[in-house]
Amino acid sequence: MNPLQLLPCCAPTRARAEILETSRAASAERTFARTGSTENMLRLDGGKFLMGSEDADAVVPDGEGPVRSVIIDPFHLDRYPVTNEQFAEFIHATGYRTDAERFGWSFVFQGHLNQENAEELQRPRAVTWWCKVDGADWRHPEGPDTSIESRPHHPVVHASWNDANACAIWAGKRLPTEAEWEFAARGGLENQRFPWGNELTPEGRHLCNIWQGDFPAKDLAEDGYSAPAPVDAFPPNRFGLYSMTGNTWEWCADWFSPDYHLFATRQNPVGPAHGPAKSMRGGSYLCHASYCNRYRVAARTSNTPDSTTTNLGFRCARDL
Repeated sequence: MNPLQLLPCCAPTRARAEILETSRAASAERTFARTGSTENMLRLDGGKFLMGSEDADAVVPDGEGPVRSVIIDPFHLDRYPVTNEQFAEFIHATGYRTDAERFGWSFVFQGHLNQENAEELQRPRAVTWWCKVDGADWRHPEGPDTSIESRPHHPVVHASWNDANACAIWAGKRLPTEAEWEFAARGGLENQRFPWGNELTPEGRHLCNIWQGDFPAKDLAEDGYSAPAPVDAFPPNRFGLYSMTGNTWEWCADWFSPDYHLFATRQNPVGPAHGPAKSMRGGSYLCHASYCNRYRVAARTSNTPDSTTTNLGFRCARDL
């Protein structure tokens, strides 16, 4: 039976307390990181905000709703997603090998490959626009013949959750929780769809890097980009944070669950203690309303911790 059916709005306080205590016991332990540099990070004062969405186009199976009041402690967050230049510093200092490098391949969007060669590559059955490319990794985003040399300020891609977490720990930081990420992305706006408001293109302005056109056949690139853009290509939100929606997905610390947050504590919530997949936020340059409108601030999805693609990166958080 669905536990929600046992909790009408008039449920006794003790019943609610028992559910809350159970959820806390099953939560992942909240991690703290306080040693990393705060250069190029913003201090966010935290506080109470409304998390989630009940919009008509909310992705219900993802667990976007209900809208609920959540309290976040103050924390620091990277002003930008981690760039190729910054990730290279981590690799140089540690000798770390990413998951894509260990596996010897990663997923690359078909539109970024030679069409003749792309036809011969293996593709996942449900998402055939992704191609398995040998030699694709963070240094070689579209395959072994490509390079990040001219992209130092682009977000690092082909970074798995394992890679992102390792980089964050090395830097004395951590990955943000989903609640922290959404608080930051909203920039102080309440019940708005995007970091800047409810209109996707106010007065015709493109404020993020997403897909325009017929997905996956043709990206019109009306926003100026058909691949990851530099991290400062679009204006920041009201908190001063860049690229909080579109461009590349960002890993969060939490294990993903579509309904766990319905029972989780409302103060500094974290995900369940375990699971098959980690949470991702923000959408990417491949998102389009016709099939994936997850570039909204309340949208969420997930992937396995060792997964890597050309549209998946991260940013780091730090406690005060």
